[in-house]
Amino acid sequence: MISQDTIDQIFSRALVEEVIGDFVQLKKSGSAYKGLSPFANERTPSFVVSPAKQIWKDFSSGKGGNVVSFLMEHEHFTYLEALGYLARKYNIEFKEEKMRSAGEEQTANEKESLYIIQEYAQRFFREQLKESQEECNIGLSYLKERGFSEETIEKFQLGYATEDRKRFTERALKEGFQMEYLEKSGLSIIKSEEVFDRFRGRIIFPIHSFSGRVLGFGGRILRSNAHAAKYLNSPESNIYHKSQILYGIHQAKQAILKEGNCHLVEGYTDMISLYQAGVQNVVASSGTALTVDQICLIKRLTTNIVLLYDGDSAGIKAALRGIDLILEQEMNVRVLLFPDGEDPDSFARSHTSSDLIAFLKEESQDFIHFKTQLLLKKGKNDPIKHATLIRDVVESISKTSNLIRREVYIKETAKMLEISERVLFQELAQIDRKSLREEEKKFRQESIRAKIQINLESTDEIDPLEILEEELISLMLLHGEHPLPAVEGLSKERNIIQEVIEHFDADHMGFSNPFYQKIFREIQEGLAKNEYRTVNYFLELNDETLARFISSKLVEPDQLARFDKKGIHIIPREKKLTHYFQQALLRYKAHYISKLIEKRKDALKQANDADLSLKEICRLIDLKNKINKELGREV
Repeated sequence: MISQDTIDQIFSRALVEEVIGDFVQLKKSGSAYKGLSPFANERTPSFVVSPAKQIWKDFSSGKGGNVVSFLMEHEHFTYLEALGYLARKYNIEFKEEKMRSAGEEQTANEKESLYIIQEYAQRFFREQLKESQEECNIGLSYLKERGFSEETIEKFQLGYATEDRKRFTERALKEGFQMEYLEKSGLSIIKSEEVFDRFRGRIIFPIHSFSGRVLGFGGRILRSNAHAAKYLNSPESNIYHKSQILYGIHQAKQAILKEGNCHLVEGYTDMISLYQAGVQNVVASSGTALTVDQICLIKRLTTNIVLLYDGDSAGIKAALRGIDLILEQEMNVRVLLFPDGEDPDSFARSHTSSDLIAFLKEESQDFIHFKTQLLLKKGKNDPIKHATLIRDVVESISKTSNLIRREVYIKETAKMLEISERVLFQELAQIDRKSLREEEKKFRQESIRAKIQINLESTDEIDPLEILEEELISLMLLHGEHPLPAVEGLSKERNIIQEVIEHFDADHMGFSNPFYQKIFREIQEGLAKNEYRTVNYFLELNDETLARFISSKLVEPDQLARFDKKGIHIIPREKKLTHYFQQALLRYKAHYISKLIEKRKDALKQANDADLSLKEICRLIDLKNKINKELGREV
């Protein structure tokens, strides 16, 4: 357990915009910050961070909360791990009464078990690299021959797996790790009742998440073997999804943010060599074909990407494919192909740091120049092929929806290809029309599927009373201590929390929605102890549903600012809060009484004393009419 004093200190020191800024590129927007959702692919920023309220809200996924809930969502931390991360970041002493025992480890969820095993494996492989035995020296010698310094080896936590078929598995089992999770992590393989290690005779590259957690491994073989792959990666698991990971993102994220630019390479050694040579804003796709998820990972940090590929046919093909994917995400892309026989790793090792940086800056081309020059070589002296290649360039331009960029790209293409802008714009319009037809067809198909799904599922109507309950709970959480005007006959001052609780107690009312009733009970218990439990109290509880609900109520009002830009001026709720609250309470009571009347009518059919039941219904109707009159409704 962690002391409440430590938790309070963490919450008081941790700045939500500072912590989230390590993972998402944020830009100032009024009193808040905005960025692209880290939980969904999007082109328009809908991720909002409020420094004043110390919360965040992602309108794409509906997620939200405080700084701890962000780490739990984004990094899959447990509550204690998130607190520990913040404590380390802000140099706060953080102690648990006891570490996780073997028994507790067995009952931990699968993801946490996999994280623990990966961390253990990373330490094991690093120890193997440093061993003085001759077989282990092979790994260290290889890294030194490649020019990797001790500092770089430590920075990237590089390791080594010996040729021994079972060394890691046997050691892990002795340490108490379960075979079930060793197999699920991909570190151990069970085949024909034999157990052996996945990684053998390989240099090990740990693959980290944004925050530095080990998700999986890549291994490069050292001995030539026609029957074994040169590179081997961990298989997909609950924590490792290769298409969603970029190697080196943890080490490079600060440099990418600082430079406002990201270099993208293919391999582990390409990335490390560039990083060691001084180009630290670099990540690798780990040898996989570039994916939208990987591009969006970079987009959270910068909108500028430079593709660095070998100059062979495979590198050219990868660059062409990557250009269109990046343009679709409304990002800026440049391309650099290394000279024949060179790759980023070999070039970085054979040139000085200053020469490398100068080469990257001078030789990279915007995608228009790169693609037109490349394609013109293929279509030279062939009019039909030439026309096809022009269309190919326009196809890439069509991937971006930004009108200004489109016009700039078209002008540049027309200039380079010596063709009129009018013809290129006509071609672009034709491509757009085709794309629109395809999207409309896809939309219709998805709509049909959605309607079928809706018919299959429950179609219960939303109870209007629940909407009013949500309104009252929101007012108590956000403005619970707001003072209300004095009422004749009451000497003491009141606020919104006191007023709601007094009315509910006096009229024996309760919330029909269990979630709202739970919040109400907490507030009620707090008032009995002379404390007002509002936003901060509930955000510090380890309750994801509460965090999402509260964050949505906190951030949504900030979005009203967008109406001002369009000349629509809305009076903030805070300016007329007392009136707003009084109306909300009256509307709730009117609807609550309507529900009671319906119940009484149903009960009347079985009542023994009909006169008494009718009198009660008449009393309720009279009370409802009085409330409606106060609301200005016709009775």
